[in-house]
Amino acid sequence: MSTATEDAAPAPTARVTIDHLSRNRVITNHVFTVLVNAAFVLAVLPLVWILYSVLSQGWSLIAHSSWWTNSQRNITSSVVGGGAYHAIIGTLEQALVCAVIAVPIAIFTAIYLVEYGRGSFARVVSFMVDILTGVPSIVAALFIYAVWVTTFHFQRVGFAVSLALVLLMIPVVVRSTEEMLKLVPNELREASYALGVPKWKTIARIVVPTAIGGIVTGVMLGIARVMGETAPLLILAPYAAAINTNLFSGNQAALPTMIRDQFDQSDQPAVDRMWAAALTLILLVLVLNVAGRFVARLSGVKR
Repeated sequence: MSTATEDAAPAPTARVTIDHLSRNRVITNHVFTVLVNAAFVLAVLPLVWILYSVLSQGWSLIAHSSWWTNSQRNITSSVVGGGAYHAIIGTLEQALVCAVIAVPIAIFTAIYLVEYGRGSFARVVSFMVDILTGVPSIVAALFIYAVWVTTFHFQRVGFAVSLALVLLMIPVVVRSTEEMLKLVPNELREASYALGVPKWKTIARIVVPTAIGGIVTGVMLGIARVMGETAPLLILAPYAAAINTNLFSGNQAALPTMIRDQFDQSDQPAVDRMWAAALTLILLVLVLNVAGRFVARLSGVKR
């Protein structure tokens, strides 16, 4: 009996090897945990520093109601006062028109690629979306300038900026929507088809509502990206210190061009307005993202 027990027990060498491997795994796990945490800290520190700098230097102006209701008309660089109302209106109008044009195109493109896209045409569409993803904003602005101003001889206005932003927003929304649609279980589609529901109605009533939360989030990310673009504004819509709500006539301000305009001036009041405009842009993007998540949660499929 004792001989059998001794034969069944692991050899000392094998036990040492197992302990050594286990100790190596523990050490490796600790090392990579430290490295991941260090990488996280390195990634977050610049973000925290930027937010702190913008908040500390821009909060004093945006805390006043006049910042949200006045423009920079007749305000020189050395004069304290004025607001960003004209730039806020311009940014929101341009982003809204861009979203109205880009979102339907992007969502229907994503639906085609996921639900219908087969063959060479689908590959071409996907390839073109990939190309648009890598197009710099200044290239999109120059393309719209060549078409809008050079070819059709229209004026440089806010609507031209929206057209350039469309080119930048479409690939972001297409890819995010495409990934959300792929996450919808195929069982839902098959159950709908088994009940005799047409494919288009299955997509409209089952697939899209199931993925609506992620789709809305992708749209908000797209809007957040285009709201901060500067190159289309510099090329297609000269800055104006007065309020202009007409996208089709005259110069129009936006928050990025207001930041640049105040940056070019060395007086302290202008520098303060630059920081306040940057903080205003950050707050607008934050509000839009929170609103988008709230809408997505309300409109999502209840389980």
